[in-house]
Amino acid sequence: MNALDELTDSFSRLPGIGKKSAGRIVNYLLRADRTYVQRFALQLSGLQDRIKPCSVCGAWTEEDPCPICSNPLRDHSLLCVVEQPQDVQTIESSHEYGGLFHVLGGVIAPLDGIGPDQLSIAALIKRVSDGAVKEVILATNPTVEGDTTALYIQRLLVTQTGVKVTRLASGLPVGGDLEYADKLTLARSFRGRTAF
Repeated sequence: MNALDELTDSFSRLPGIGKKSAGRIVNYLLRADRTYVQRFALQLSGLQDRIKPCSVCGAWTEEDPCPICSNPLRDHSLLCVVEQPQDVQTIESSHEYGGLFHVLGGVIAPLDGIGPDQLSIAALIKRVSDGAVKEVILATNPTVEGDTTALYIQRLLVTQTGVKVTRLASGLPVGGDLEYADKLTLARSFRGRTAF
């Protein structure tokens, strides 16, 4: 295997990039400006040294605590629970939420050997127990594992802290056609309907 094949193989191991896309990236880099490629390589090699999980919420950050946790203008009475650090960026990009976050680090998935102890659920309970948080928003993905995790956390929070627990609404996407919606999405759309 030559250097071209090795780099193509490395890129193809990234999520969402197949062999063809990886080959295109490698060919682009071979034609690109040498300074750009060197800067890109330097950024990539230092990525894990510069970016770490926030010690408070678990989101990716260069500063600890992260800018969200240390921002006094955020609503500290709201806590949004997400599965992965990248979910924080997704929610932040909507500009609809102004509270704090808590990253679980995954979901309960017994078939994969992931139980509640492998997630940051104990840290979540501890954060909520101090009394500053008035509402916990569960923003796990609408999958079997995400729903199971949300239900597990909801029961723990209600019995141990008494805090208000809500779940993100889920349903039909804007511009979606009813004929392409699955039964679970339709059922959730009806349950989560609102007046207008």
